[in-house]
Amino acid sequence: MAASPFDFTPLLPANLPPPAARWTGRVKFDFTGGNNDPDALPLDGLIAAADAVLRREGRSLATYGLNSGPQGYRALRDFLVLKLGRDAGIRCGADDILITSGSLQALDLVNHTLLTRGDTVIIEEDCYQGSINRLLRLGVTPVGIPLDRDGMRIDALEAALVSLKAKGVRPKYIYTIPTVQNPTATVLPPERRAALLKLAADHGVPVFEDDCYADLTWSGARPPALHALSGRGDVIHIGSFSKTIAPALRVGYIVAPWPLLSRMLALKTDAGSGALEQMVLAEYCNAHFTQHLPVLRRALRAKLVTLMEALRRNFGAAAEFDDPQGGIFLWVKLPDGVDALRLFQLAQAAGVAINPGPEWSVNKARAASRLRLCFANLSHEEISQGVALLAEICHAEFGLPR
Repeated sequence: MAASPFDFTPLLPANLPPPAARWTGRVKFDFTGGNNDPDALPLDGLIAAADAVLRREGRSLATYGLNSGPQGYRALRDFLVLKLGRDAGIRCGADDILITSGSLQALDLVNHTLLTRGDTVIIEEDCYQGSINRLLRLGVTPVGIPLDRDGMRIDALEAALVSLKAKGVRPKYIYTIPTVQNPTATVLPPERRAALLKLAADHGVPVFEDDCYADLTWSGARPPALHALSGRGDVIHIGSFSKTIAPALRVGYIVAPWPLLSRMLALKTDAGSGALEQMVLAEYCNAHFTQHLPVLRRALRAKLVTLMEALRRNFGAAAEFDDPQGGIFLWVKLPDGVDALRLFQLAQAAGVAINPGPEWSVNKARAASRLRLCFANLSHEEISQGVALLAEICHAEFGLPR
């Protein structure tokens, strides 16, 4: 007779997050996550880069840090210095950059360096689920700032800062995704960037800039990064290769002043992020990054058009959305009678995965009928079929007109 499995439950600390569900595979029409376009992934270039860099430098894999030190592969940091200067206007050196295991590790390092239970931070009202959840797990209070079609509303930010100051509360940072925001895909204009930085400086609050989607504007142009505009050393900047090359590579980075970066480095106890990924990215990106991006943008824009057309065809005026300026997400408002969390369950059972709006907002009531749809990973045909099936569920369950 087999022995009963050991019960670890009494040994678990009380502050653990809920258990994860066992993965059973992806549904047929998966509009979730930050997955990218498989056909636009530069596979041949990555294969050639891997072969070239391993033949030239492969034996450095025998050393932790690839003989580049704990901040990451030097050739990749050198590439980022050039890229950030050219595209975002950021002036930094390789020693101002820390390579991380994706932007999620970057978020964790910043949070664990700056935050403690009971702190307050300012965040966009509709925002990246991973950022919101991390704050809540740390016992930190997120104060949401509403967005409009130009991103974070500066009047609302000023009101929040004044209100918190009157209560004797100084936020630890202002977190923002100013360029192709997640989930709204808005781009903060230059004048708002300047106003945000002035408010932050006036109130003595640093800015935490998440720039993971900034390379995916359809025009290929973007405003200068907040880090570039500040000049005060009060902006922490993070980015990622997940949305421009491949999310499974898990390579991100932090740009910050050394007094702060050194504290994050002390918390990064993983003995270094994946080395082979860094080597391949550096080899590929130095030669091909600027040629790859327009190809990726065109592919993503075409899929977005397919998604918007499918929503108009199947939902009509019941689905409200703006035409995004870039990115891989569409933020959709359905009629108030639609419960996005209930729709999520029904759609999942029918083979359609969506991100319900309340999970992507600190104002869950306002986002109750909103959806975040990722259009990058599905084919054009799958996008059309998935939206049609989602509409049928909405017609049947919530009475939306056909």
